[in-house]
Amino acid sequence: MPADAYGEQVLAHLAKVGEHNADALDDVSDLVLACVRADGLVLTAGAGHSLAAVAETFFRAGGLACVRPLFTEELQVFGGARRATAAERRPGLAREVFGMVPRKGHEVLFIFSNSGINHYPVELSVTALEAGCPVVAVTSPAASADTPPRAGTKLAVNATIILDTLTGPGDVAYPVDSPVTASLSTLCNAYLWNQVLARLFDKAAAAGVELPLWRSSNVDGGDAANAAFLERYGDRVPQLG
Repeated sequence: MPADAYGEQVLAHLAKVGEHNADALDDVSDLVLACVRADGLVLTAGAGHSLAAVAETFFRAGGLACVRPLFTEELQVFGGARRATAAERRPGLAREVFGMVPRKGHEVLFIFSNSGINHYPVELSVTALEAGCPVVAVTSPAASADTPPRAGTKLAVNATIILDTLTGPGDVAYPVDSPVTASLSTLCNAYLWNQVLARLFDKAAAAGVELPLWRSSNVDGGDAANAAFLERYGDRVPQLG
């Protein structure tokens, strides 16, 4: 495959992801709509490069204002790649992070982890489920199938609903016959999240529910429109400060 065909590979893969997850996406959008109607928070989490997906969910033009990222600086690769890797594999961190969130009982937790084998995403899912919080795992069961579970179990078997990125082992995609580069998981994460938002919008419109959606701060009236959401969620989402 010539390199200029990689774009075609990506489009074909995303189409496959959309088709494969169609039913799950409907179920997830139902969960999120129920959360919004009950004035709950959508919690989003990841570690390392999966934090790119968390960033896509938070304070994003057109995105939900009721999103609280579950985050600690240790998990962020720019603060130290080795430190972030060690933190993701450290038992107990997930329970600490989840315990910081005051909950109303109407939350939904999204966990982005393509491999789904490290302690942080796995323990976060287990902890949330124990607390009665439904978990949407955005992961690849195929990618983790032959990988030993560092946390004793895997994210894919500890989730309410799975959104499958359908990526292969090692999260590389090119060249097709023997992939060593060009990850697909980040593209799939963003695609699946925005598929949820699109379905959520249609269902909310049909139910007469007004979604709390951010406006771009770079368009006329954007800051004024967002001020109400900053006031409404500021106490519950400290990252909005």
